[in-house]
Amino acid sequence: MTHDEIADEKFKKMTQTPVHRLVSSLAVPTIISMLITSVYNMADTFFVSQIGTSASGAVGIAFSLMAIIQAIGFMLGMGSGNFISRLLGQKNRQYASKVAATGFFTALCLGAILALLGLVLLDPLVYALGATKTIAPYAKSYIQYILIGMPYMAASLVLNNILRFQGSAFFAMLGIGTGGVLNIVLDPIFIFGLHMGTGGAALATIISQFVSFCILFLNSGISGNIKIRFKDFTPKWEIYKEILRGGLPSFYRQCLGSISMICLNLSAGPFGDAAIASMAIVTRVFQFAISAILGFGQGFQPVCGFNYGAKRYDRVLGAFWFCIKTSTVVMAAIGAAGFVFSSQVISTFRKEDLDVIAIGTRALRFQCVAFPLSAWIIMTNMLLQTIGKGTQASIVAISRQGLFFLPAILILPRLFGLLGVQISQPVSDVFSFFLAVPMAIGTLRELKSQQQEAEMRLNKRVDGAALC
Repeated sequence: MTHDEIADEKFKKMTQTPVHRLVSSLAVPTIISMLITSVYNMADTFFVSQIGTSASGAVGIAFSLMAIIQAIGFMLGMGSGNFISRLLGQKNRQYASKVAATGFFTALCLGAILALLGLVLLDPLVYALGATKTIAPYAKSYIQYILIGMPYMAASLVLNNILRFQGSAFFAMLGIGTGGVLNIVLDPIFIFGLHMGTGGAALATIISQFVSFCILFLNSGISGNIKIRFKDFTPKWEIYKEILRGGLPSFYRQCLGSISMICLNLSAGPFGDAAIASMAIVTRVFQFAISAILGFGQGFQPVCGFNYGAKRYDRVLGAFWFCIKTSTVVMAAIGAAGFVFSSQVISTFRKEDLDVIAIGTRALRFQCVAFPLSAWIIMTNMLLQTIGKGTQASIVAISRQGLFFLPAILILPRLFGLLGVQISQPVSDVFSFFLAVPMAIGTLRELKSQQQEAEMRLNKRVDGAALC
């Protein structure tokens, strides 16, 4: 079967397979990828926590930098992927190749520039991210390695999203999953076996990320996927405009995630290293819990993009409601389990420090109460972003980590002390949910109207053909 024939078969699959089966099939490898990514993020936290409380806090500091890298990668990857899925739905494969190459090489160059700046300004960067004097040495050891891997880490996120949005989640999973497993294996070797401490955890991360990058790059261009070629690199505003429209919501979300982590570290700092360490652990645990729903939603996005481009609005609506029902049930179950076993979860990371366990347990329980609301927020954001409603998607994206969280983390600790730090994220989630509800309902009504118009046009063509 030729490359074009494989691409045509993929188009039929994306526009004709029942949506519940299609979303599930695409979501499984994506969920596995997300879970593995979260596991190796948690592995860093777990192994580094064995060094000490200050070292554990350093992971929370570095998490802010990782969020910046993800902001670049997701902006260009999600923006390129969203646009590519709509172009493939319109069968415009040549232009989709230009979009893919432009997103990839832009991420590579931008990551290299920022990495150089970060290495030159390492000391002020660490303190700007919220490090205390006791945490700073551990944070510098970790962050200097992460900066070295920044260019290909950002480019890997672009490749991952481009593959996903073409309906090739399995090939994306191979790259992400292999790197994740390798990271888990290398962490204890570098941290304890080679006595590299926090720097060893970071070195394990960038080595495994490079392996992921190579696999993802090789998987591009096989089995009907778009091949990344420099000759297709087209740095024109018309392409960047569409990439930014689809990618800026992710950029805002990830950047605000970084800013919110810095503010969280600064707000927790007055309560000691134990507060910073416990909130870093809670953040990692929350990211792990929510990664399954993010993976499920990422299985929805290529289905949404393909069918929106092909004007199959009925399938977009069906896929959205299937995802909402499924993810809400799953998040409610995870929230209930997390609430009951929160103490055991936190103590897994830091058994010796009772302050970390106490602070983290209460914070995790508050977040578990608000877990089910995340399903609606996430799916609404993915729907708006994939169909090209950049402004609305950006508003939903900035709500959870910016619009509501930043005021909460700046105000509530002043009013309630440490309790204010612990409840800031759940409070933000509640307000974000109430913001996302009317935005989703308006868009769903619009899609329903477009579906009815498409059906009317189809009926007219059928009636006209019958008369002839």
